[in-house]
Formats: sequence, C-alpha cells, structure tokens
Amino acid sequence: MRSSSISTIRFVLLGTAALLPAAALAQSPVAPEGEEAVPESVGNEIVVTAQKIEQRAQDVPITISALTGERISDLGVTDLDELSNYVPGLNIQEQSANNPGIVIRGITSDSGSAQQGPRVTLYYNGVDISRSRGSYQAIYDMERVEVIKGPQATLFGTASAVGAISLVSARPKPGLSAAITGGTGNFDATLLSGFVNAGSDVIAGRIAFEWRTRDGYVENLATNQTEDLYAKNQFGARGSLRFTPTPDITVDLIGTYDQQRHGGTPFISGTLPAFAGAPGGAANAFEDANLGGSPFSAQALGGDQLGLEREVYDVNLTAEWVFSDNWSFTTVNGYRKFDSDEIFDADGSAAPFLEFAEISQGDQFSHEGRFTYLGDRLRGSFGWNVFTEDGIQNVPFSTEEGLFIQCLTTVFGAPAVPGVPCVAPDGSSPATGLTAALTGGALSALPYASVFENQGQNDSYSVFADATFMPTDSLELTAGVRYLWEDRWSGFRADVPVPVFPSLLPAALRAQLLGALPSLAVSLIPGQTDTGGQTVTAEDSFDAWLPRFNVLYRISPDVNVFATVSKGRRSPVVQVDAAGPDPVAEETVWNYEGGLKLAAGPVSGSLGVYYQVYDDFQVSVEDPNNLGSFITQSAGSASNLGVEAEIAVQATDWFSLFGNVGYIDGGIDDEAGNGRFAGARFRLQPEWQAAGGFTLDVPIGDGARFFATPSVTYRSRIVFELPSATRPDPISQGPVTLVNARAGISIDDERFEIAGFIRNAFDEDYLLDAGNTGGSFRIPTYIPAEPRLFGIEVTARFGD
Repeated sequence: MRSSSISTIRFVLLGTAALLPAAALAQSPVAPEGEEAVPESVGNEIVVTAQKIEQRAQDVPITISALTGERISDLGVTDLDELSNYVPGLNIQEQSANNPGIVIRGITSDSGSAQQGPRVTLYYNGVDISRSRGSYQAIYDMERVEVIKGPQATLFGTASAVGAISLVSARPKPGLSAAITGGTGNFDATLLSGFVNAGSDVIAGRIAFEWRTRDGYVENLATNQTEDLYAKNQFGARGSLRFTPTPDITVDLIGTYDQQRHGGTPFISGTLPAFAGAPGGAANAFEDANLGGSPFSAQALGGDQLGLEREVYDVNLTAEWVFSDNWSFTTVNGYRKFDSDEIFDADGSAAPFLEFAEISQGDQFSHEGRFTYLGDRLRGSFGWNVFTEDGIQNVPFSTEEGLFIQCLTTVFGAPAVPGVPCVAPDGSSPATGLTAALTGGALSALPYASVFENQGQNDSYSVFADATFMPTDSLELTAGVRYLWEDRWSGFRADVPVPVFPSLLPAALRAQLLGALPSLAVSLIPGQTDTGGQTVTAEDSFDAWLPRFNVLYRISPDVNVFATVSKGRRSPVVQVDAAGPDPVAEETVWNYEGGLKLAAGPVSGSLGVYYQVYDDFQVSVEDPNNLGSFITQSAGSASNLGVEAEIAVQATDWFSLFGNVGYIDGGIDDEAGNGRFAGARFRLQPEWQAAGGFTLDVPIGDGARFFATPSVTYRSRIVFELPSATRPDPISQGPVTLVNARAGISIDDERFEIAGFIRNAFDEDYLLDAGNTGGSFRIPTYIPAEPRLFGIEVTARFGD
C-alpha cells in the first residue's frame, strides 16, 4: 500500500456521499459480450444481464455504471470523453479519434504500439475493440453505454484488467419508425443524424447514421494550412438486421462504418512562440497557433496538411438459442478493420523541426461460444473465446537537416551556430536559412526523412466457467475462472539515413558539432538506429489463470450488500526494437471490493469501496535511447484505494435528481525498489471526480412538454506524465469545474422537438494534455480542451 493512505475522516465523509446530490447515476443494464438485454424496470428496479442472466442491478455483486441512450441525449453528450465526466472512476482523454486515453480507477490504456496489450476492454456490441487506434466509436443511436469496474476477465475477456466499457447500439424492433435531427452551433457546427426502423416479429431492420462537422476552435496562423486545428468532419453509418424465426432463436447482424476527416491536433509549444507577444508556457495553448508543418511533408509523410484521415469497418454476428427451460447457447462473432493516418507538428511552432505522421492499421477477429444454465439454486455459464489481431504502427519523420541541428542544439543549450534562433520572438524561423548560409548558397535545403515501424500479432485462446450457488434465498456465492493461452509476435524495422549536413561543414565546425552530438555520425535523431532493411522480430507464448469470487447478501428486498475478489492481468509485452528484444513482464492486479446497493421506491443508488494491488505495474515512458519514442517498463508495485457513490431520485413524475462522486488514492508504491517512479501518482487520474444535476420534464398542455437537464461536473488536479529525468515535476492541470445544459420543447406528443445545448458554459480554459512527443525533445507542447460550445437541434419523429 502507498505510504500516503487514506485517512479515517475521508472514509466517514465518503460514506455519507450517497446521501448528497453530487453522488451518482442510477444503475443501468449491462450486456456482456454481445448478449442483448433490453432493460425492464419497475420504478427503479432495473433488470441487467451482467452475469449472463437477467437480474436486478442491485443483485449483481460488481460495480456497474451506465447511461441509456435517452440519458445520453438528455445530457447533451456527443462523445465518450464527455460521457466520462458523468461516471465516477472513469476518465477518457480524446487527444484525437486516433488517440483516445481511457482511464478506469486510475489505470490508463492509451498506447498506440502494436506490440502492447490494452488494460481496459472496450466492447462494441459484444466484441472486443480495445486496440487504441481502432477503438474510437461514435455514440449515435445507442441503446446504452455501460462501465463495469474492476477486473472482469471471467465475464468480459482477457483485456479487462481494470474494467470494461460496453457500447450497445439500438436494435431493430417490430413496426415502422424513423427520426431525423438537424442542428447548428458555434464554430459553424452542423449535425445531421437519424434512423429508419422497419420490420415484423420475425425479421426487422434498422439503418442509423450521423454526420457532424465543425470548424477548428484553435486558429492556425500558418498560411499553408487550409483548416484550423481541431476541425471536425465525422460520418458514421450502421445497418442492423434482427431475425427471429422462432421464439427461441434470435440472430443479430450489424455492420458499421466510421470515418473521420479531422483538422490537426493543436500541439502548441510553450517554448517556441507562435507570434510576437505570445505569453509563453501553458498559456500559449489558449492563443492562436502557428503550426506550418513542413514543405517536405507531402513526400515524407504522405501529405502536407495536418490532420487525421481514419476509417473503420466493423461486422458483428450474434445468435442465441434457448433450447430448454434451463439451457441456452450464445455465439458472438466479430471482425473489425481500421486504417488511420494522422499528420502532426510535434514541435508546436512554425519551424519545420519535428514533423511526424502516424499510420496505424489493424485487423481483429473474435469468436465466442457459451452455454448458460439457470436453475432454482444454481446458475452459471461456460464457454470459449478465440481472438486474433494483426497491427502496425508506422511513424515517418520529416525535417530539414540544418534547421533540425540548429534547433536541437539550441534546445539543449549549445546552439551549433550562435545567434541564429530556431524560432524568433515574432514566430518566424531564421534557422530555415542556415543550410544555404553555411554552404555558401550551394544548397537551399537538405530534406531529411526517416521512419520506424512496430508490428504486432496476438492470438489468444481461452476457456471460462462461472457459477453461482444460492444456499438460501438471501445468500449468493459466486466463483469463476478463465484460463488463457496467448501467442504473441512482435516486429520492428527502421529506415534511418545518415545525415549529410555535418559533412558539408568546415572541418573545425564539423568536429565541434560531432563532439557535442556524436550520434549525428549515424542518425539525425539521437538514438534512432537503422535496421539495414531487416525486420527484427521476437515471439513468445504465455498462459494465465484469472479467477473471481463474489458474495451477495440480501438485507431486504430493497437493500443488498456484496463483496468481491478478482484477478486482472495485462499481457506481457514482447517488446522489440533495433537492438533486439526487450521483454516486459505481465502486470497483475488483485481487486478487493465491497459495497451496498439499494432500489427503494423513488430512490436508487450504490456505495462501494475498493482496494487494488499491482505487481510489475507497466508504464509508458520516453525511450532514453531514441528521442521521440516511448517504451514500456515495469515500475514495480502499485496500489489503489478508492470509494464511489451513486444516487438517483425520481422525486415526482416530472422532476428527478442524479449525482455521483468518486475518490481515488492511487499510485506507484513509495518504495526504494520502484526507483524514479516511487511515489508517483497515476497519470490522467484525478483524486476527486463528481457530477450532479437534475431533469425537468413538464407537461405544458396540448401534447407539449418542456424539458431541461442542467448539470455540473468536477475533476481535481491530474498529471499528464510520470516523472522523468528531464522533467522531474510532471506537467499537470488543476481542478476543472464545467457547467453544461440541454433544454427545449417537444410538441405533438414528442413527434417534434427543438432543443438547445451548451457545454462548458463559462468558457473555462483548461488543458486536455501536455508533454507529448515534443516533451521528449525538452520542448513540451500543450493541447487546449474544448471551449464553450453551444447550438440548437431540431428533431422530427415518425411511426411507432
């Protein structure tokens, strides 16, 4: 346990949190691994299927937070990162659709390396989509979004070391219905979305889509860039077919296409100014940027415009057969393919200094089969899973040699040519003329390009079983286990040319330069190593047993208490680079949790306390031998102690309250054996997180209603990185409080609706991220979070 353990007084305060309006959202249904379960509720007694069978939420001995599609709409939420503000213990940082960082209970899963495994499982209609660059999914026409916390390997597969997020889209249903929504907002935002549903009890289909555009909210002063930064152009379409030939057989086929054509990420330098009078430091993030890219980007990076081009194809086939009064069989099958290309300016300035692209591609296939049994005193399930994935992360680099050497040596305090700044105070880059000056005009520029690529293939096979025994009507005992076998293969290649610029310098200056940077004899970026046209490979196989144990006791029909012990695991990393294999041991976690759930009349809620212990905690850190790259290391032991509370109150037919609060005291243990990481707090995880609000839904006569959902979210300080040799005091963001609202009027019994929304109503300036690739070169960059966004939407509904 960490040396700074939680105090008794904090336990007392948090123990009363369920009584406060800043507590939590009501429990909502969870459909694991493709099993569809439309929730049924009597008052607030909501039915869920988290353990493969239908149960009231308070009868499930694990912590579940979820929002239905209707609640997501009420809150005015349009992306998963906004949604995470309303779920205690969850934080999602969406640096771009190509790079989401997902944090559950302090543990982050955001690496883009094809060689690493994720910690947090994302499920889309029951299929694992956890690979970081392929995991972003638009949340239009959703049935619900669920967050299941704590290791859930038995229920949710191999990557759920700390929890799982399940995205369940709306299913086809009998009858004819449709809806269309159009909207507009500031920054020239536009929205067009809708669905059409048609069918019978035997066969039904549904087509849904969403198209969102918006100008960038960070102005880019660079004249060679056509879009401002963080411009959005996103389209998604989904087709669903449900076939029910008999009451005992249900087959769902779902196909999804997602596309992003977004403007560049605003990596804004706090060191290199964008214009005369730039404030410097993190304050630069809230001013105009000057990210010009490179004149050589089109050839080296595949394009000359900053931004993201990404496409995702997803197909899912799920079938369920109830073949007796007690037994059923379910199979879940999915294929997902993603292809993304993101060009970014890592130095955050007008200088063509650190220009990169990331090209990520992957294919994933999953198959699962399971049998489920339901008896009077015994219930359970058993089955198997096969998951395979192939992926690459290709990272091209572009610069100009003379400018790069001058900028790099300036950043490290000893400019190669004194008096020539990398970036001048007015934002211009005098170093762009250095090559011509030092070669007497013989050369105007020396374009330079290199590339490295990591590759990964993972084949995993598992079998699992889970059983619950009920010796009395009040007591349930659950035990489950998954046995996992993995074959992991990794590859690495790099094309790193020897720089030409040093050989063109006078002998004295060349000797001085190579004396300061001897690595320039073989590569421009210190530490980069050419693999001579070869791919360096490594492979290994692993296995593991992942158990869980639960106890639930019914104090009354309305109040239950539970306790759980479960084991999670992040796969070993078969890490390889130009120097060869550098394996990292598996990360394991034991989760100990207990809590209380209730659903009594108009009130529902929960209170839980958990403690987690990690061995060989994996961290992503700067590669000391290769600037601009990141590797995985073991930081040793870590621990995590937290409390979460949720509440929802349906005060009247037209007025309801909701809220949540979460507290986490987690980090790497402050022990000498953990080296420089000892005592470090988990990155991207606030100590405190809370949200609260209310919903009005008031009849105003003649089939018309007024509705409104104002809400407030709070997040305490977060750090963006672990301590490093160059930055022992990690960059952080202080507390953030956001006020959001959605309100409007519906008429003709909700057939037509007009609604306005506002997010970040008081236009708070805060950072989304900091450090980034530029931080490896001692020039950290800063990314501003969304400013105030507002707009209006009009919806028409037809049919059933």
